[in-house]
Amino acid sequence: MSSNASICRLSLSHWNVALPIGWIWLVCLAMILVSCGEREEERSILPDDFALCAGDVVFRRGEGIASHVVLATDANGNYSHVGIVVDYAERRMIVHAVPGEPDFDGDVDRVKMDTPEKFFSYKNASKGEVCRTKDSSIAQRAADVALRIYRRGTLFDDKFDDQDTSKMYCTELIVYAYRHAGIDLTEGRRHKIDLPIIKAACILPSDIYASRHLKTMIKFHQ
Repeated sequence: MSSNASICRLSLSHWNVALPIGWIWLVCLAMILVSCGEREEERSILPDDFALCAGDVVFRRGEGIASHVVLATDANGNYSHVGIVVDYAERRMIVHAVPGEPDFDGDVDRVKMDTPEKFFSYKNASKGEVCRTKDSSIAQRAADVALRIYRRGTLFDDKFDDQDTSKMYCTELIVYAYRHAGIDLTEGRRHKIDLPIIKAACILPSDIYASRHLKTMIKFHQ
């Protein structure tokens, strides 16, 4: 509080005006609340001491409209979104296909690569889980495939057609990457979606989560 108050006093000292002390404290309080809100969005629910590995399949549950639609459709599921961990620039990143999370004005829905902190931020996730395959070489190959999909600028598949790999939705990306590494995570599991805007046999997060090839490493929440 003292540092913010000092900033307020310093700024006001250059204005040749006299403001009531009440207004000064309101300005300072607003500055504190704004800064706290920004830090809240940057905070991550992923524990700092947990080490991700290439190929890890990461699940999260969001609280937005799209997340609620997925959860309402996926009656047996606990998560609304999924990504895969990759090696990039000597650090772990998460590749995922997601709509409605632009990085800049005019950004299209596409396969993205985010830091684990952003993927699991308080803004994006209320709870999460990290799952891992037993074979690290298969996991690494899957991560390499996912990284190539990101680098080619793959758009988000809003038709949810996993027969067309020129575009991809979130679960399709993970299944595709692991299939090319030698594992079928879903073993044919699909959900039939019959909605006004979507009519397709889709892969939902629970179809991947049920895989016998994945083992839970950690669960966490806000």
